[in-house]
Amino acid sequence: MENILVLTHADETGSALTRASLETVTAGLELAARLSAPLTIGIVATDATSAAAALAEAGARLLAVSGNAFAQARYASDAAACEALCRAANATIVLAPGSSRFTRVAAGVAHRLGGFVDTHITALGGAETIGASRWFYRQRIEAVVSRDARPWFLLLDAGTYATFAGTSSAAKIEEVAVQLPALRTTVSGFRAPQQDQQTIRPDAKMLLVAGAGWTKKQPDGQIHVAEAGELILGFLRAAGASLGSSKSLVDQGGEGEPVLPFLTHMNQIGQTGATPRHAKGLSTCCHGEEPHVVGWRFIADRRAISLDPNCQSQRAARSRQSVTTAAETPVKCGLRAFTPLQINCDSLGFGSTKRALCLRFPRLSSTTIAISMPPPWSMPLKPTTPCSPRAARCSSPSAAP
Repeated sequence: MENILVLTHADETGSALTRASLETVTAGLELAARLSAPLTIGIVATDATSAAAALAEAGARLLAVSGNAFAQARYASDAAACEALCRAANATIVLAPGSSRFTRVAAGVAHRLGGFVDTHITALGGAETIGASRWFYRQRIEAVVSRDARPWFLLLDAGTYATFAGTSSAAKIEEVAVQLPALRTTVSGFRAPQQDQQTIRPDAKMLLVAGAGWTKKQPDGQIHVAEAGELILGFLRAAGASLGSSKSLVDQGGEGEPVLPFLTHMNQIGQTGATPRHAKGLSTCCHGEEPHVVGWRFIADRRAISLDPNCQSQRAARSRQSVTTAAETPVKCGLRAFTPLQINCDSLGFGSTKRALCLRFPRLSSTTIAISMPPPWSMPLKPTTPCSPRAARCSSPSAAP
């Protein structure tokens, strides 16, 4: 039987768990219920008692590592804390939020315990075994990974599970002693832009994507970059939105063209950028649909707006009869929902470590490709017998290398 451990950490206050940690708790509860396995939640915080209050209704065993040494993110102290929690829980499956704090130490802790780690997990499936879903190849291929080796560390992307919401009350916790190594790193403070100057806000409910049209010539024949910047920043402040950008817009700085001063490659989304998770998305001055299909896959409610009836995205949308127009309003391009093909293939084992990948291909209708790779993931793809996209199972004995 599996022993599941959910690792969590506190936010800047030191006494409340982060949103990503509470999402991981939800994932742990669902997985434990499905596997009928015991669940333990580990807390790393300055004040673990206050942080554990939000987990009183989780019905899980609560372990905690607390103290001033864990107030700030630091590799030495965080790695020691996570290792102590894993050993105390005797965990075989370790779930953790994919935050910068835990991403930094997960591989090291897994190595110390003789385990394996997978990152950017977006879903956990399987009834008897665990199948961890994640995306590859610029978010175009989804793989379902399974392993026999234990312990197995899984870092979950933020926004993939609902936040655990229980009534806050006193909770019983078990303190775990940690033998800290010599700490050579000290945190002297933080430097961050003011809230109204910050354009990347992962917790925002809306994402505004700016396209290259903001820096092109307007009907008067002139470029109005300064005015465009004020309009975008004004919208971000009023809506509390996060800012994304197309690749063509962020690349203009290196080409000597007018640019928005607050825009960097960190804002880029799409095939070669980030894949944010917000409740709503609004694209302006775009010049194509494919970047949004790839980059906006996890945004359910998305719209693209352009005043130019001859823009590429509107022509493509009209060809699919998915454009709503009115004489007095801008044209709204309805973006195509990305509904890729899901094919489950029989797992293929290699020794003590089993990795079976089931892939999603957005463009293929009936072609199945299954790959199963031993370390170091160097085996070539092998096509298998085509099957129906809606088939529950696709037997592929010929896929073995």
